[in-house]
Amino acid sequence: LDTPGHQDFSEDTYRTLMAADSAVMVIDGAKGVEAQTRKLFKVCARRHIPIFTFINKMDREARDSFELVDEIEHELGIPCCPVNWPIGSGKGFKGVYDRKSEKVLIFHDTQKGTKEGEIEEISLNDDSLRSYVTEDEEELLREELELLDGASAEFDQEEVSCGRLSPVFFGSALTNFGVETFLQHFLRMTNSPLPRMSDAGLIDPMENDFSAFVFKIQANMNKNHRDRVAFMRIVSGHFDANMEVYHVQGRKKARLSQPQQMMADDRHVVSEAWAGDIIGVFDPGIYSIGDTVCMPGQNFRFGGIPTFAPEHFARVRQMDTMKRKQFTKGIEEIAQEGAIQVFQEFHTGMEEIIVGVVGVLQLDVLRFRLESEYKVDIRMESLPYEVIRWIENPLEVDVENLEGTTDMKKVKDMRGNPLLLFEHEWSVGMTLDRNKGLKLTEFGGWESED
Repeated sequence: LDTPGHQDFSEDTYRTLMAADSAVMVIDGAKGVEAQTRKLFKVCARRHIPIFTFINKMDREARDSFELVDEIEHELGIPCCPVNWPIGSGKGFKGVYDRKSEKVLIFHDTQKGTKEGEIEEISLNDDSLRSYVTEDEEELLREELELLDGASAEFDQEEVSCGRLSPVFFGSALTNFGVETFLQHFLRMTNSPLPRMSDAGLIDPMENDFSAFVFKIQANMNKNHRDRVAFMRIVSGHFDANMEVYHVQGRKKARLSQPQQMMADDRHVVSEAWAGDIIGVFDPGIYSIGDTVCMPGQNFRFGGIPTFAPEHFARVRQMDTMKRKQFTKGIEEIAQEGAIQVFQEFHTGMEEIIVGVVGVLQLDVLRFRLESEYKVDIRMESLPYEVIRWIENPLEVDVENLEGTTDMKKVKDMRGNPLLLFEHEWSVGMTLDRNKGLKLTEFGGWESED
């Protein structure tokens, strides 16, 4: 499962991580640990899944390798065990040394990832190594390896499996160097599909019947057919395309039609799949992110997928009132994908809405998709709100007559749940003080995995 690295799309990455049993953390050799890496690492740590680190772009000028490993350990709080170690960086990048096999893998520049390229393995004590590495480079490598042996954490498979130790690899994805080696180690070190908690207890991937949950929805993947695909992670059992399943949230039996798997732009129909697989199925508009499907006669739910609270808000209006139907459909479908959150002021309709997003770039994506996929032009006005709180006990308080601050705005989400928008964090506390018994929460409409 490949996810965006840009911080404005971190929520999409977050949801995808909920479907994964292990994660590969790709670190830029020049930049080190970035803000979105810290945010998403917490998700992995919370689920205790194995985390593999690949320090990328070693064919460009990179920071000191010890400095990078030290930063990962201190910034993210996880011990690291380098499985291989780089020889130089940028134009001086010669390859990596595999600490287990005690061999040097020589770097040859390939055609920018279009092929695997040749990899030469040479023993550190082999005289032919001097054809590729200078005496000074070899001496520096030996010094660094000696330091590594004394300072880095020792490899422990059990610690890796519990997410308490991260194996570290160096390479260059663009030139395809070190990727194959990494994948071979990854397959040896990673888990088979893990059990997952439901409200009926732990669901074992091997012993239980078929079950799955929806972690992503994407509309208009094929513009010619206006298709909508629900991506499911199979948690347990065996899936057969002809089988009947039970959609728990929809409370009815269904068939998962047009099951398919994808690799980049290629997609192919599958007739069967097993625990750990990801399948995309045709969605006629009945599935939502977090939904559970299982066998008829069973009824349980996997933990919901939490969401980040929006940090940017904008008022969105349709330009052409004759296209209200297309505008409403586009907004609702994009919201169901989890890309945006939609709010309405009380006593208003869908002709004017407030959109909340985690990253401001998602607003540009919203405008582009409405124009290109739904043929709707919009006017967008940025709003000053930065803090959002759902009203946890709307039946116990008078929502219409809440006494708030001057920067507070009352709105409701697509499910009718009331919430408050604020320009300043301190306004939340002041509003709570002025309305005794009022309870506010950062999340609404989503069950936490905890």
